[in-house]
Amino acid sequence: MLEPQSTALFVLLVVVFGALMWRIVVARSVVFRILAACVAFVTAMLFGVLAVNKYYGYYQTWSAMFADITQQGVSAASQVPHINLTSGSKSGSQSGTLDGNSGHLTVAQQQGYLLRLVVTGQRSHITRVVYVFLPPQYFQPAYQAYRFPVVELIHGEPGQPQDWITVVGVTDAFNRLLEAKLAQPAVLVMPDANCGQQVSLQCLNQVGGPQDLTYLAVDLPAQIARTLRVLPPGSGWGLAGYSEGGFCTANMALRYPHRYGFAGVLSGYFTPDDNQLAGSGRPVSPFGGNLRLREQNTPLEELQNLPMAAAIPSFWLGAGAADRQDVVDTEVFWQELRQRQDNAPLTLTPGSGHTMTTWRAQIPPMLTWMTQGLARAAQHGTAAQPRTAAVVAANG
Repeated sequence: MLEPQSTALFVLLVVVFGALMWRIVVARSVVFRILAACVAFVTAMLFGVLAVNKYYGYYQTWSAMFADITQQGVSAASQVPHINLTSGSKSGSQSGTLDGNSGHLTVAQQQGYLLRLVVTGQRSHITRVVYVFLPPQYFQPAYQAYRFPVVELIHGEPGQPQDWITVVGVTDAFNRLLEAKLAQPAVLVMPDANCGQQVSLQCLNQVGGPQDLTYLAVDLPAQIARTLRVLPPGSGWGLAGYSEGGFCTANMALRYPHRYGFAGVLSGYFTPDDNQLAGSGRPVSPFGGNLRLREQNTPLEELQNLPMAAAIPSFWLGAGAADRQDVVDTEVFWQELRQRQDNAPLTLTPGSGHTMTTWRAQIPPMLTWMTQGLARAAQHGTAAQPRTAAVVAANG
């Protein structure tokens, strides 16, 4: 009842604050007045923090808040140490779970398995933390010959990759969809897109700085494909993101249409902003004043400038109906997109805006849509393996 966003909790805090203020006025003891004032200050501060949390729809439960702050939600899901991956690493042929612990196998076959990887990009020379969720089917005997499709998930800013797990709840939602046979199995890859607080790179190659686009769209997919039992980058790879991650998704999908088959943009924008680099006191242009580079990384202009016959990934678009700017931006892009994909889905979530509430609500329909298409790509990509068609059919 008294969860972080419950109305009853806010009413209780107001009542407590009013009672404390009244005690400050009527109390004769100076010590008691000081104590009541301190508690009232803490109550008001808690009210403010929870009001911000409610406005952005961030934490729904105390357990989610505690798990995010302490990182227990991520670490408890996978009892393995992090794995360092370089360009020569391979572990896709290992049996059981990737750490070789057969004791985790039974749980993994029921709930999936979460890995924390440290991935170094061969071209970008960037090293980042990447969380990878392997679905239960990855460990089931019927899928031993199956190469899984992949969904690369890009978080917003401010944010970190584990927000997908502890705040958005993507792994829990995905498991529920799989159990209900509404979604098809896929590997979820959640990279750190910015590598630092108050850093905004927008998944772009910064002129004279981090080559974020190269890392996320080239280095990371190549390393994941070398490491896990997944399809190579192409029609069997999907891409999705919210807020800044939504811009990343639209831009990466159009810049590398041969590396992604599907793209889900949740409350994204379609014209790049300035970047905020680590240690920099002011925003900087990602393109160093190069107008051509800017045009090539502006999804709306990219789409308009592509030949009509050019192949692009299939798009799914979503926004919170209460955020007028998000709706306008998304609908403008959608109208341009419909000239190429007349059946491109557009979902406007009523009663919510640019918040986690919107993105939590949109994850299930987006994953349902995307993984169905990815499964078809996976079936074609592994058609030479005799059990693949049977596996796909059995799952839905």
